[in-house]
Amino acid sequence: MSKGSSTPMDRESADRIADAAAGDPDSDTATGGFADRAGAAADRNEDDC
Repeated sequence: MSKGSSTPMDRESADRIADAAAGDPDSDTATGGFADRAGAAADRNEDDC
């Protein structure tokens, strides 16, 4: 997928990612900080609305 056609992160998706990370704290999602980045992206995208 190219950058121009990406879907912005929304709060629902960020929350789902955070829940998955909390459910498996040893997962790549949890240990790699993706949940935090997803939350920050959702915050930025909410500000754009």
